[in-house]
Amino acid sequence: MIEQAAEQMQTEMPAYAIEVGTEPLNQPARNSVGGWPFLDDDQPWPECFCGERLALYFQLDIPADVEPFGGDHLLVFHCRAHNETSDLPELTEGRLVPQYWDAPLPPYPRPFWRILLQRRATQPAEAEPSVRALPLTLRPFTDTPDDRGHGALTSKVGGAPFWCQGPEHYQCACGADLVYLCQIREDTEFAVHPGQPEQPHSFPGAYILFLGNEVYVLACPAHCDPAAVWPVNQN
Repeated sequence: MIEQAAEQMQTEMPAYAIEVGTEPLNQPARNSVGGWPFLDDDQPWPECFCGERLALYFQLDIPADVEPFGGDHLLVFHCRAHNETSDLPELTEGRLVPQYWDAPLPPYPRPFWRILLQRRATQPAEAEPSVRALPLTLRPFTDTPDDRGHGALTSKVGGAPFWCQGPEHYQCACGADLVYLCQIREDTEFAVHPGQPEQPHSFPGAYILFLGNEVYVLACPAHCDPAAVWPVNQN
């Protein structure tokens, strides 16, 4: 019984379900869909290769027990005009290429998204104009992977990923192995304000991430750059 309990403790992982409220936000919040992004002072609002400012889909403070990213602030931006999958990244000798977050993503010259892990953001920028500002809550739970290593199939921070098509592993250009951080369920909708341009291959009145695929955010544990993050898409 003692050995069984010890084995169970080893497989239990801290996790936080991502839940979105329905009442619009009327002031900045660090955990939000849309809203006012908390960007480091030296970080401009990211832009797509097409010149359009990327839309802030959501942001959140990562809880302290989600290692090695506890205390970081995660921001996920995506172009509303370009809605594709992230596809496989370019590798050099088994590693992601230097500055892979800005590297060509054929047929595009650069990615149409930007995911940031920042640590020095204390003041909010101006409000995201397209995506409706809604409160985001992180509900703690214990994620217990099954015998295949799959965690809970839900939008969450931490825990263990539920790989739909099998695990994917990548090495950052700095040499560190990227670490799973969070998972966003397929077809997650981000409601937009009335009158906003529609996103290709999306739903009326909403934007989606990467054609609505399951999204797994992998990040550099060495924090070599705030943008050292890769989104894996599966379905």
